[in-house]
Amino acid sequence: MRRIITLLVMLFMSISFSQTNDIDNLALELAFQDKDSLKIETSLKLIKALYEINDYERALEYILKSEKLSNNLNYKKGIAEITYYKALIYAQKNDYINAISGYNESKKLFSTLKDTLSVAKVNNSIGLIEINRGNYNKGLQYSLAAIKELESRHLYKELNLAYSNLAKAYYNIQLFEKAIQFYEKALNIQLSLNDTKGSNESHSKLAELYSNKKEHRKAIEYYEKVLESSESKNDSVRGKVLPKLGGEYLMFKDYDKATKYLILGYNINTRTKNNAGLLLALNNLGDLNLQQGRLKIAEKQLLEAGKIAKNLNNKTELLKHYKLMKALDSTNGRFDKAFEWQRKYYQLKNNSLNKSESKISHLTKIPDDLDLNSNFKEPQEKNIVTTQTDSKKTLETNKRLNKYKLILYGLLAALIVVSALLILVYFKRNSNIKYTQELEEKNVKIELQNESFSEQTKHLENVNNVKDKLFSIVSHDLKDSLSSINGFIDLLKDGSLSREEFDNLIPELSENANNASLLLFNLLNWSKSQMQSLEPKPSLFDIQEVFETKLKLIDQRMESKGIELIDHSLRDFAYADRSMFEIVVQNLLANALKFCKNGDTITVSNHISNGTCIVSIADTGIGISKENIGKLFNNSSFTTMGTDNEKGTGLGLSICKELVELNNGKIWVESTKGQGSTFYVQLPKSRPSS
Repeated sequence: MRRIITLLVMLFMSISFSQTNDIDNLALELAFQDKDSLKIETSLKLIKALYEINDYERALEYILKSEKLSNNLNYKKGIAEITYYKALIYAQKNDYINAISGYNESKKLFSTLKDTLSVAKVNNSIGLIEINRGNYNKGLQYSLAAIKELESRHLYKELNLAYSNLAKAYYNIQLFEKAIQFYEKALNIQLSLNDTKGSNESHSKLAELYSNKKEHRKAIEYYEKVLESSESKNDSVRGKVLPKLGGEYLMFKDYDKATKYLILGYNINTRTKNNAGLLLALNNLGDLNLQQGRLKIAEKQLLEAGKIAKNLNNKTELLKHYKLMKALDSTNGRFDKAFEWQRKYYQLKNNSLNKSESKISHLTKIPDDLDLNSNFKEPQEKNIVTTQTDSKKTLETNKRLNKYKLILYGLLAALIVVSALLILVYFKRNSNIKYTQELEEKNVKIELQNESFSEQTKHLENVNNVKDKLFSIVSHDLKDSLSSINGFIDLLKDGSLSREEFDNLIPELSENANNASLLLFNLLNWSKSQMQSLEPKPSLFDIQEVFETKLKLIDQRMESKGIELIDHSLRDFAYADRSMFEIVVQNLLANALKFCKNGDTITVSNHISNGTCIVSIADTGIGISKENIGKLFNNSSFTTMGTDNEKGTGLGLSICKELVELNNGKIWVESTKGQGSTFYVQLPKSRPSS
């Protein structure tokens, strides 16, 4: 290993010595030359050599001397070359204005000399400086203009620069297929030129592009080629590549290799304090531990990754962090936190998309000044042929002209008359159109008023129907229950009932009171829904808590009827209006109790299906016929007597249906006559997407 390093150092020193020796020879040759044109050529070679070793100050000294000499001799080729190299040095010093000015000036001179190769080199240099400044659209135009000439001359060094520029520009304007095409072209040249740094950059970019295309095998192949290169011993290179490579193996659930590369990447980036690489490693390690069920470790790593992503303003990794935190909290059952992560994810994603769309611009055609195939031919002179006419022909022509003039005047007069008529017709037509439009507008207003009156009439009819329905129920069912209770109280007040008789009548009195209470409860909710005043206020709540509360209310009635309760309810969450759900459960339990007899059972349960919560209330009561099932959830006030002749309004199930649907749920029934019924309610577990 030491020998190899020694050889490399010696080789570098010999190359440096050789370059220095060449420069010294050129400087010596320049000093002893007498002919001015030869001085310019030698000076240009010297400027090129100094530019290649980045000695820009010395190069500028020779440029200034050569520029003065070239101008004195009016040596256009020398002026063009010197102007070009001066622009190159300005570009290296980030002096954009002087660089672009120099490039454009040199391009004009090369075009005058018909030197298409030099024009192509200038276009390539302009493309590079524009792309580096973020003017991708403009840079693309110049680089594309240079490609054809450079390819025809097999200038691989310049092509390497051009292909890399184009790939970078296409990548930044998100034309990824084009970016892949030019990175692969650049890579082929870089490998042939032994350009290790350039080939590593191309391998990394190609791996990233194929990863975005979900072609993870290709991404792994390119990342591993970076690790195989001589520069892979560099911690900065390994720190970037290892976390990405680990993430690619994680896509195939190859946990052993993913763990190996991610831990290596984590250790290197921690040691070198490279937060960008550390962020990649932590996000992918968090994903790995989440997939393998190590939730506490995953949470610790993801929270650390989130802090770094915010500090670096790395939106790509921050999006990944939000997505993984949502999955982690969902797995832990922290649904409220999961909702918050999901909201942050979509908010950031939408902002990033809007900025990306406003940034990307479509490619335009190459301007005329970039056309390398322009014609340099001079315009040909045209011969002017003149003809003479004799006097007779001239007289005849004059007569004809006079005749045509008379005809023309007549036509002009006719045209004026026709134009006047057309103008009158036009104004008349406009007046008619305006009148017609006014009529149409009035008709539209009348139609809208009629529609509004029709809607108001319909609404008043609905309100009137609700009122009639309310009065009907109050005057019959509610009146019967209240009259019965009032009668018991009068008998007790008059002393007509003994204590023993009153005790015997208490269950019936209690039943009448319960019926009246439930009837009022349903009437209020039904009238609210009919008046369109119900607005759900959804939240996450525990279904088992609702069952526990509502089952306590019917304990005594179930005991008095001799009905057994089986509670299979589980602790689970639904996303709906809790008070509305309580009304639904209370109605369904009351119905089950109503149609059960002594010895029957009522079973309550709940379970999860396809991300929703399903609640069921089943009984072994008298059941429902197929004919009557279709009438249950309509607004037709369908009702039947209970097993103890309990009465109902027929509104309970229609209220249940309306309340469930207001909360984005479904309600249905399965029943067999004589065997019992099961009512199901399905509710969402999270806020439905709009």
